[in-house]
Amino acid sequence: MPLTEAGIYAAALRLIDADGVEALTMRKLATELDANPMSLYHHVPNKEAVLRGVARTVGAQFRTVTLQDAPWQERIRLLATDFRTLAHRHPKLMAYSFGQPDFIQPDDPFWSALTAIVNATGVSQPEVPEIAALMVAVVVGVLSAELNGSLQQWASLQPPGIAAGTDEAPLADRAGSDQDRMFRLVIDTLITGLEGRFAAGRSGRGAGR
Repeated sequence: MPLTEAGIYAAALRLIDADGVEALTMRKLATELDANPMSLYHHVPNKEAVLRGVARTVGAQFRTVTLQDAPWQERIRLLATDFRTLAHRHPKLMAYSFGQPDFIQPDDPFWSALTAIVNATGVSQPEVPEIAALMVAVVVGVLSAELNGSLQQWASLQPPGIAAGTDEAPLADRAGSDQDRMFRLVIDTLITGLEGRFAAGRSGRGAGR
């Protein structure tokens, strides 16, 4: 089968899912494709280009929100949940990409959907990218902590002077459900903060009339 960019990206993603970004080399990729390593360079110039192509491939898997008539709060919850699902589907690639600002693209499906939702809340146009960027930073930060295990580690620490409960299930047994609950808490907190900000803005505009 002839080499194609799409085939190269798909093979690279399989290797990354298995062993991580750091383990990916052009030689390993050629072996996975049963091809001469030099032949890859007819399609992609280097590993960095491969990673960008893989990121675009995974980004295309993102399911954007279609509930156009739903309240913006529900649309944000669905969008964030879908993005989290994608991150856990390809955790090694996503954890790597979260730390690469150069991977940020204006046509990213998640960003496009999020800015559309924020714009629909009625905030002023200059505030849309600012609010959306802060939301992305929070969601990406939480997902990064989930993927590298630090979120669960922090959550397992007891505040000083507070004894741990004795009737709870072992941490390892409830890790997944705890992370689900904490992610919902993060999104609910974001939404509550935005609701308060929007309400204050409307009150301010009303007072100025």
